[in-house]
Amino acid sequence: MIKEETIKNARILIVDDQEANVMLLERLLAATGYTNVMSTTDSRQVLLMFGKFQPDLILLDLNMPHLDGYAVMQQIGPRVAEGEYLPILVLTAEINVEAKQKALTTGAKDFLTKPLDAIEVLLRIRNLLETRYLHLRLQDQKQLLEEEVEEKTRELEQARVEILQKLAMAAEYRDDPTGEHPKRVGELAGILARAAGLPKAQVELIRQAAPLHDVGKIAVSDAILRKPGSLTPDEFEQVKLHASLGARILSGSQVPLLQLAEEIALYHHERWDGSGYASLREQAIPMAARIVAIADTFDVLTHDRPYRAAVSKADALVEVSAQSGRQFDPRLVEAFLKWHKKQDLPKRLRETILAS
Repeated sequence: MIKEETIKNARILIVDDQEANVMLLERLLAATGYTNVMSTTDSRQVLLMFGKFQPDLILLDLNMPHLDGYAVMQQIGPRVAEGEYLPILVLTAEINVEAKQKALTTGAKDFLTKPLDAIEVLLRIRNLLETRYLHLRLQDQKQLLEEEVEEKTRELEQARVEILQKLAMAAEYRDDPTGEHPKRVGELAGILARAAGLPKAQVELIRQAAPLHDVGKIAVSDAILRKPGSLTPDEFEQVKLHASLGARILSGSQVPLLQLAEEIALYHHERWDGSGYASLREQAIPMAARIVAIADTFDVLTHDRPYRAAVSKADALVEVSAQSGRQFDPRLVEAFLKWHKKQDLPKRLRETILAS
């Protein structure tokens, strides 16, 4: 039920070229408790008044000089938001079938025939206003429900991402006792994406998706992942499966983050020269996977693994540089080395360069 106060505070616009009709309606509305009424006898002023007043109901005469009621409704129509219910109560001395159909097509919601009956006028006005406010209430409820659904969807997707990230950490614990490898790869991938000049939104997406690159290792045997020596050809084939398995785990999502993570998982072991797992080469390898390939390799080189000890940062950079044009995208290697070079500069000089 709509509150009486809401009804009586409704904004009502009266448009009639006859001053006597306007005064009659104003007095009738005032006597009944309506407090927010505006009127005009010049239909050319309606569009401006409509924009400023934003009426909840328009009482509109059809037969007027300059602009008739049809023309007024045609002007107002584009200003009414899609799905909004704005009642227009047409007032006319005579209404034939054609005029009625035209008025309804143009935007009218109801009709009153002059001379006006006071009780009928008030009943029609109240009914139209109640309908408008019920419609607004439904729109508000619909928006709230849509927002709640969106929020729940975001929460579910966030939970899904967090579960997968935990899964990636669990898989990585077999290779990296700290379980920090996925996080480090994510940060390095974000740094390299930014150094390569990618848009900020894409940089952030890569940073968040990159930690999931090795999620497929959850399905690879500990005996293989933690083997201290060299892998046999069969064992290496088992390790290679982690790329497709990871992509399968991440597949089927409509969320851009997980779609990108799926792409990275599948292609982060491709090589610039085409000798990678799926034999993609150069630009055919997705940009995010090319970035993660460098970040992953650099982090693996600079941290202990069951099968070999870590090397120094300098030696790792030499190895990354040596693989430019072979394993890695040369442009990304250049950006990566340039960024590292800036990090080795004195702090004050580095800040000056970064700010320039």
